[in-house]
Order: sequence, then structure tokens, then C-alpha cells
Amino acid sequence: MLTLRRIDIPRSVLGAATGVFVLTCLVVQARPQAAAPPTAASQLVQTGTVDIAGKSGAELFRSHCSACHGLDGKGKDASVLGFDVPTPDFTDCQFAPREALADWVTVAHEGGPVRGFSRRMPSFGEALGEVGLTKIVTHIKTFCQATNWPNGELNLPKALHTEKAFPEDEWVWTTSFGRDPSSVATEFVYEKRFGPRNQIEVKLPFETARLGSSWVGGAGDLTLGFKRAFAHSLDRGMIAALGGEVILPTGDEAAGLSKGTPVFESFFSFGKLFAGDAFLQFQGGVELPFDTQKAEREGFWRVALGKTWMERGGIGRSWTPMVEVLAGRELEGGATTSWDIVPQMQVTLNTRQHVRFNLGWRTPLNDRRSRSSSLVMYFLWDWFDGGLRDGW
Repeated sequence: MLTLRRIDIPRSVLGAATGVFVLTCLVVQARPQAAAPPTAASQLVQTGTVDIAGKSGAELFRSHCSACHGLDGKGKDASVLGFDVPTPDFTDCQFAPREALADWVTVAHEGGPVRGFSRRMPSFGEALGEVGLTKIVTHIKTFCQATNWPNGELNLPKALHTEKAFPEDEWVWTTSFGRDPSSVATEFVYEKRFGPRNQIEVKLPFETARLGSSWVGGAGDLTLGFKRAFAHSLDRGMIAALGGEVILPTGDEAAGLSKGTPVFESFFSFGKLFAGDAFLQFQGGVELPFDTQKAEREGFWRVALGKTWMERGGIGRSWTPMVEVLAGRELEGGATTSWDIVPQMQVTLNTRQHVRFNLGWRTPLNDRRSRSSSLVMYFLWDWFDGGLRDGW
């Protein structure tokens, strides 16, 4: 016989769930944007002075771009052109697919300096308009003929806790300030992409806490990770990945900085684009310690909802408010689920937009007597797009 048992859910959890449901409904009421013109350039000049009616992107590229970029898209030697930098190779699949269509249209529309690139890249906005430049950039994207590289549009903004599915080349420095007791936890993450869909990463945490009148702390457990995007579709606006991490007991166990046993973590990540630069990201997984006497098996899931706005009609600084809901639970009978909510704001710091900052506030929704709120922030550098001092 099936027995139904009443489950008491904290009001704070119900409130958070209701808020997320309402926000989700507002986001998904618009249809997914497939291969539409780039929203980041949607407020730029739509049409230019050149008659582009009936002309393909290949024809426009040949007449307006090939003199510097070559008919084959491989670029030309800087010394031949008299430039101080070479023109890019659009056939390089390491480079071309990961850049979003909107970013390329913006550079072509406004000129190289709008994203911190060379002044040798002129502005074609008045001549070709957004429509003509979108045709050209769409054609440029075909120079990389491999189809297994995820498009840059699927590289969604990084949330504070939810792992995104897109493979990246980044340095991320995350710091959280806790209270009761006072503590500072810092984590350095290095991410390296290889091949079309793969990424490796290394995480090294540090933590200090106040005990009485003194501060104690040190390095925590080192983490080695791997992630692979196994499915992606720009038409559907989605990307999915599987990942695994091994947490090595390199920290000081006596100081509470190590679990004292290797831990294997596996997870699934999913990202979904919606119209108007809105998005949803999800991550779910489990942590499985080698020695269950020293650490408990745990399950977790995280969801992030957000939307990006850009200044100056799509060519300036981007602002991305997000809200995350986090849940974690030990995988044993009688355990309770811990719920947290994390409103946050990510902002680009430079014109190239490869250096970003995110600030949020993590608040427990239950077990508040044993868990306190914390201020969390990260500094992100997408090092593939340039040096840390480039593009300001």
C-alpha cells in the first residue's frame, strides 16, 4: 500500500521557490533566439549607405573586407599591409567559433577601439549598417568548417557558484567573507580549454578564520577537474556538459582545512538562452569520498537565472543581474537539505569585456542558527581574449 507522508517545507524555501518560478515564467514567455541578428547590436544603425539588397555575405565580404582579410579569410601579413598588427585568421577554429556574433558586428560597426583592438580596424557602421555587417560576419563564421565547436553565444555569464557548461580559458579569483565566526575564504581557479569541447581546471583554496583574538588558516584541498560539452545547439540556444573532479587531501586536516580523504565529484551542467539576452543555467552532482568515515557523501543542485543589459545601445559595458538558488544534502537517511539564495551582479570592467567582476550575497534559507550569510565576489580574467592589461 502506498503511504503519503506530509513534508514540512520552511516558508523561506517556499518563498524562494515561488520567486524563482515567477522569474522563470517571465524569462521563458519569450521564444528562444536561434540564429537571429545579435541583440547586443540591436540598437545600432540597421541599414547603411551601401545598397546591400540581394547581396550575400560572401559578396559583401569580397568587396569590403577581403583587401585586408584575404578572400580565404586567413588574413594578410602585417608588413604587406603596412599595419602594426596582423589581421586575424578566421579559419582558425580555436579562435573564430568562440567569439559571439554580436561582438564581431559591434567591432565592425564601431571600429577596433570600441573593444580595445587596433585603430586599423575601421568603422563600417554608416556604410553597411547592422544588417549588412550581420551578413558578413555570418559568412566569416563559415571559414571554420568544423561544426563541433560551441558558438560563443552559448558562453553564458558565469554565476558565483553554478558551473557553466561552456569550456573556457579563464583565471577566476573568488573570495567570500563570512561572519559568526568571522572568516575569509579565497579560491584560485585556472581553466584551460583544449579541443572543441574539453576543459581542464585546477582549484586551490585558502581560508582563514578568527578564533578568539587571533586568526588561523592556510591552504585547503587541491582540486583537479575535467569537463566536456557533449551537446550544443545555437538554433535551440542550449549547451550541456558533464564533468568530474578529484579533490586531493592536501590541506591541514587538524586545522579543519581538509576532508582528510580524496573526494570524487561528478556533475551535469546545462545552459539555456532566451530572447532578450536572458538565460538559465543548472548544475547538479554528487560528492563521493573514498573514506566515508572522514567525509559524508553529498548531493547538490544549483540553478541561476539572469539577464544581460549593455550600455550605449549595445556597445558599452555589460551588466548582468543574476539570482542563484543552491541546495545541498548529505546522502544518508534523516539528513536535511540546506537551501541558500544568492542575488548577485556581474559587470565588465574593460572595453574588451574579458575582465569581469561579480558581487553577491549568500543567505541561508533554513538552519540559520548554524549557518550564516556571507559576502561573495569574484574577479575573472578570460586570458584567451588578451592580456590582463589589454583592452582598457
